[in-house]
Amino acid sequence: MTPSARVQAAIELLDAIISSARDGGPAADTLIARYFKDRRYAGSRDRRAVRDHVYDAVRRAAERPESGRAAMVGLARERPELAELFNGSAHGPAPIAADEAGTAAGVVPGWIDPLLAAPVEREALLGRAPVDLRINRLKADPERVASFYPDAVRLSGLPEALRLPEGAPVEQSDPWKWGQVEVQDAGSQWISAACGAQPGMTVIDLCAGAGGKTLALASAMAGKGTLIAADTIRSRLSRLDPRAERAGATFIETLLLDQGHEAGALQSLHGRADVVLVDAPCSGTGTWRRNPEARWRLTPSRLDRLVAEQARILDFAAPLLAPGGLLVYATCALTDREGRDQVRAFLARHEGWMAEPADVPTGRAHGDGLLLTPAHDGTDGFYFARLRRTA
Repeated sequence: MTPSARVQAAIELLDAIISSARDGGPAADTLIARYFKDRRYAGSRDRRAVRDHVYDAVRRAAERPESGRAAMVGLARERPELAELFNGSAHGPAPIAADEAGTAAGVVPGWIDPLLAAPVEREALLGRAPVDLRINRLKADPERVASFYPDAVRLSGLPEALRLPEGAPVEQSDPWKWGQVEVQDAGSQWISAACGAQPGMTVIDLCAGAGGKTLALASAMAGKGTLIAADTIRSRLSRLDPRAERAGATFIETLLLDQGHEAGALQSLHGRADVVLVDAPCSGTGTWRRNPEARWRLTPSRLDRLVAEQARILDFAAPLLAPGGLLVYATCALTDREGRDQVRAFLARHEGWMAEPADVPTGRAHGDGLLLTPAHDGTDGFYFARLRRTA
């Protein structure tokens, strides 16, 4: 592919990503993989260059662009070397008209900016994310595993955590092949640690997804006790079984729930749990550095639905706890509606509960919980709170 053809390919991909974001279709990475599967002639350098163009344009635009060309023209207005490739050559884009401005640059969509928690540093929300690993104590000693990664940085307060540079080929390493490490952002590891799971406990991960935090809880429990991973989406939950097998966490029980009817399915567990983790569905505003096109998918009405769903999940999670039990509420979101305000509303609705400090040396106190941000903590953005059942 010529340099101009790479730009045109990026425009075509951006058109697909914009349509998918508008219509709730596949994520950008999926669309890029499909695009090149049908274009075997594109070499590795072509694929890398096109992907870089696409993500540079995605990161630059806070609002969903009108078209792929508008997104690339906006980027080209800031990069003269890119603008030169709009030359009308074969397989390349037409020249940029003098009055063709392109998509405006921005970090946060205008409508959601005032909803973000006050301490959030906007510019850092789109920074490049490192690769964080969690060492699996079910299979390995942290010191031995760390020796396999000479470029890794140990993270203070998280003895199982390693940080590698962006793009590190983790899946080619022996510890990965042996199930000794999992890729898990340090913020997610802090939330797992805040659960205080111990061997012999009964622990429920109520929105387990593919089980990243479930596996961290399994490691903390040393494979002993009852650990239930529940979710309403079969395709996500089905990914946990092979991951658990690889990690040596075969004591995990999975529970597929019927959305809207979870309370009835969970009734036999009422009053039994020592810890319940609610890693609730959310806006994902804390993960924009990994999924920048997510900004184009979020709408005010979708946020309203998510906030209502979070409250509903908290309400059917609460009866699962034994007296003295711990409910950990977490979101990878940075809006106060999904974090601080959601926790306050829960405490107002439910008697016999109190918020307690999270004993972790990171984050900033915000309301009744902790706020983690990329700029302040070097993690994805999260809000979490520890809620204790007192009666």
